[in-house]
Amino acid sequence: MPSLVVAFHSGYGHTLRLVEAAVQGAATVSGVQAQALDVSRIDEASWARLEQAGAIVLACPTYMAGPSAAFKQFADQSSAVWARQGWKDKLAGGMTCSLNMSGDKLTTLNWMMNFAMQHGMVWVGTGLMPPGQPGHPDELNRLGSSTGVMAQADNLPPEQAPPPGDLETARSFGTRLATLLMRFG
Repeated sequence: MPSLVVAFHSGYGHTLRLVEAAVQGAATVSGVQAQALDVSRIDEASWARLEQAGAIVLACPTYMAGPSAAFKQFADQSSAVWARQGWKDKLAGGMTCSLNMSGDKLTTLNWMMNFAMQHGMVWVGTGLMPPGQPGHPDELNRLGSSTGVMAQADNLPPEQAPPPGDLETARSFGTRLATLLMRFG
């Protein structure tokens, strides 16, 4: 059965909510096994799950205009996989969350895309149109990103943020990647 793995780090729980939504969305596609993998606790079994996956979604918060340190450490540790091109031709996508509306999230998504390209992966964007009401908390793709999922969490606990539109965007993205995995994987 084709597998989609969301490789993530979540500092305060907001990114984890996006991950859970993406896994839920991917699980709606019949024939795809979707799962989350916390890269701050990666072990040999985790690396094997990533090796077997047909699609890998990269997810982390944006801190100081880039990926979190724990996520960057995971990326750096993937050099052995890179050397043998172990993720070549897998589907890839990205999700990130920060406090501010911009928060330089595009920088993090571009970093993820470059990381995936170095691994020879095939990058998948959101495939979503801009929102009808930009910034409205219930709007799908409310931040208008094509590159990957962007979410904004305010200074609220993870039970209250990101807002419904951002979570639905992540869910939609999980469904999109799983659908493409079934088509091309």
